[in-house]
Amino acid sequence: MESIRIEIVNPKAKNIIKNLADMDLIRIKKEKIKSEFTELLTKLRKHSDQAPSLEEITKEVESVRKARYEK
Repeated sequence: MESIRIEIVNPKAKNIIKNLADMDLIRIKKEKIKSEFTELLTKLRKHSDQAPSLEEITKEVESVRKARYEK
């Protein structure tokens, strides 16, 4: 079995791929996409004892956004 990754440009191609899967010619698997932000946080936390949690970062971002839009 061979695996390849395909980027669908035209929505018609998605229908063709679904039809191939319905005929049991191919199998469609969804990948778990790990965001670049999560990867960066993981990398930074490896080198720091006091790295902020995702919740702390989210809270800070929300407070900055709130302050920005109140102006």
